[in-house]
Amino acid sequence: MKQKEIQAHTVILEVTDETTGETFRRELPIDFYENANFLRLRGEDINGHPSELVFLSSTGTRRLKDLMGQGPDEDPCGTHLSL
Repeated sequence: MKQKEIQAHTVILEVTDETTGETFRRELPIDFYENANFLRLRGEDINGHPSELVFLSSTGTRRLKDLMGQGPDEDPCGTHLSL
């Protein structure tokens, strides 16, 4: 069975410094959620208030445009009738 979503309450961030080439890893208390439509990171800002970032995938962007009526006027699966 194909996994449809990924969830975690901690993320590990790995970065490589551009100047030294040294790699650093940090474990952060960030809620992570990903599916075919988006990736969401939730945590707290510097004042302890809830904060989140959402990154849409190309599939998620296309579906959002379709929901807002900005998608193409065609039936992608060929099963709907035009009125």
